[in-house]
Amino acid sequence: MNGATLRDAVLLLGFALAFVLVFRKLGLGATLGYLIAGIVVGPHVLGMVGDAEQKMGIAELGITLLLFLVGLELSPTRLWAMRRDILGVGTLQVVACGVVLAALMLPTGFSWAAALALAMPLALSSTAQVLPMLQSAGRLRTPFGERAFAILLFQDLSIVPMITIVAALSRAPAPPDAPPGWLLGIYTILAVVGLFLAGRFLVRPLFQLIGNLGEREMFVFAGLFTVIASAAIMHSLGLSTALGAFVAGVTLADSPYRHELEADVDPFRSILLGLFFLAVGMKLDLNAVAERPLFVLGMAVMLIVAKTAVIGGIGLLLKMRWRGALALGLLLSQGGEFGFVIFTQAEQALLIDPKVASLFGAVVTLSMATTPFLMRFTRRFRAEPEPSAEGLATPHADGASAIVVGYGRFGQTVAQMLIGQGMTVTLIDLDVEMIQVAGTFGAKVYYGDGTRIDLLRQAGASDAQLLLFCQDGDTLDTEMLTAIHEMFPQATIFARAFDRRHIVKMRGAPVEGVVREVFESAIVMARRAMASVGVDETEIAKSEAQYRKNDLERLHLQKQAGDIYAGREILERLYAGQADDIEQEAG
Repeated sequence: MNGATLRDAVLLLGFALAFVLVFRKLGLGATLGYLIAGIVVGPHVLGMVGDAEQKMGIAELGITLLLFLVGLELSPTRLWAMRRDILGVGTLQVVACGVVLAALMLPTGFSWAAALALAMPLALSSTAQVLPMLQSAGRLRTPFGERAFAILLFQDLSIVPMITIVAALSRAPAPPDAPPGWLLGIYTILAVVGLFLAGRFLVRPLFQLIGNLGEREMFVFAGLFTVIASAAIMHSLGLSTALGAFVAGVTLADSPYRHELEADVDPFRSILLGLFFLAVGMKLDLNAVAERPLFVLGMAVMLIVAKTAVIGGIGLLLKMRWRGALALGLLLSQGGEFGFVIFTQAEQALLIDPKVASLFGAVVTLSMATTPFLMRFTRRFRAEPEPSAEGLATPHADGASAIVVGYGRFGQTVAQMLIGQGMTVTLIDLDVEMIQVAGTFGAKVYYGDGTRIDLLRQAGASDAQLLLFCQDGDTLDTEMLTAIHEMFPQATIFARAFDRRHIVKMRGAPVEGVVREVFESAIVMARRAMASVGVDETEIAKSEAQYRKNDLERLHLQKQAGDIYAGREILERLYAGQADDIEQEAG
């Protein structure tokens, strides 16, 4: 590695880090941060780093890895559950937006092939921008968020056929040894079938072998090998590398190694995708943009208005309220990161020239920058649709003696035992899918954040005898529980703790009891394990009593010090005693 390469790496990473942090802080997303960083550091502004084409070649691996991860998300169960929104609404959105945008571009002088190559990617939205917005607003698991996610998922799926369409429209001279179109079609079918069979009978046994060996780092090598080998096979046949990676992901989507692969591949995807957007920013011809600023601004406005109208109209067809339909349209009105991928493909296919690619890259960038502001400034007249508007009931006071917040595996056990005793119980949860599943079993679970005092009051907490917080995670803390106790002093409060750290976090809270979610079940398992190897019941009881005594002593010290490491000498004595026993046995 020479000095120039190191210098370029330092500059690119440094500028990317600075701009992404700033743009994240402003709520504009990482993609825009990478693009602007590339523009600033590239040849058209500061001129500190050059050779964007070479960096683009390496960075396109990020697109390949991204499509592999998209394929991994498509387990048959999830696809079937969301089939109506994905295939129906997603198809309608992509086709309708593509047709409308292509029709609007034809009068501006583009050929039908160029208009199609530009309109298809503009019909897509920014998954990298929209999903964090939904997550930060707590709306990803609501019906509104699920519908937006389904559309984004279909858009991600449509990348592969779009790349294929652009390749079919290509005006670039074919290599002398390139096979004819009909043969490419046969190659595509055979390659897809071959990859599915290889995934089932070669790759899965390979991962099983690696799993049995316990070599975690080999999962990283095997995951990258699977993606790059699939892409290389497709490339050698003159086909889309993205299609190869996508098929490899789908093949492994329902395997037990899916989550491990996601965790191992995602860091490489993030780095290379960031480099891709940096390279796109570096390639953006600002001179071309400066020559036609009104064109860029007009196209960005046209894009936002057209997509908002089309997607909002689809929302109304689906019987959404007009406010919710407008919110969906605005949320998905921007161009997406995959637009830069298709523009690059279209440029290589000689459907558009580099200046046009730069102009429309600027259009997408501008549209992405407007989305957070559009959502913020239209909030005054566009009420955000509440989940209850989609058929979910919010809690109301009905004289229940107990309120259970969180109806997952923990809360279900608590609630069912109380109901079995004849107590009246109000159930509250934020998980829309779980609420719907519980309804099929006859349980009435109300939607809402059960840690909010106004919602608890609405649910009848002022008259309840018990408030039981059974939700997953470690969001409960002393301040929150104190405020709830002060507002509803007559109610006895119990809280589920995720782990010891969570107990320390809730120290001093005015609760009757804090219950660790796996504590008692772990003790039961230990008792059964000792009994299965012949340990006397008296000794088992003595062992349990000693463990509970040590654990209580440690917990007291940890809560007193506010430090999870307090009382570690108790464990040190325990493990030192085990070491002594092992030495005596060895002797």
